[in-house]
Amino acid sequence: MAAALVALVFGFWRPRSLHWIAVGAVLLFAALNAAAGIYVLSNFNDSRWSPGRDQPLSAPSLSETPLVGEFLVPLDAAMEGVVGGVNDFRSFQQALPIVLEFFAASGWALLVSFPLVILAAGLGFLAAQRRKADFRKFRATVDSLRDELEQIKLQLSSGSTSASAIPLRDGGPETRSQATRG
Repeated sequence: MAAALVALVFGFWRPRSLHWIAVGAVLLFAALNAAAGIYVLSNFNDSRWSPGRDQPLSAPSLSETPLVGEFLVPLDAAMEGVVGGVNDFRSFQQALPIVLEFFAASGWALLVSFPLVILAAGLGFLAAQRRKADFRKFRATVDSLRDELEQIKLQLSSGSTSASAIPLRDGGPETRSQATRG
């Protein structure tokens, strides 16, 4: 949901770069799924990952044994450690399918992002080519106007009293006399 929301917000904010926004949303989805998988791995003892599963194991207490119970207290601690390790392993085993689902979703998103990146780069290249062509057109127009301005300056600086033809942008000459130029 977060990746889709980010894509919508940025899509309205920057509609010209939707291809890069799509790539970003897919990569955000992959990163969020990987982060969720890492979170589940770091908190595999949480009961959310093993609902309805077996109850944790508990070690029997040997210290309550008559006559030798006080000598078996260290064995109780060792057995609690072993049973705790088994419980951790069972919790990890129960959380592992959830982790793998998150990592699989992240992997699929990364797999989808490769063609999207290629497509976005191609669209970006085409947009750059179009901007370059537009810039060349604008540059040609500026150069043409600069040439016309130089011609007008030369005609004005010559100071001849005869009528002179000043070319217009639409191609038709306009004839002006000395009196109208002044």
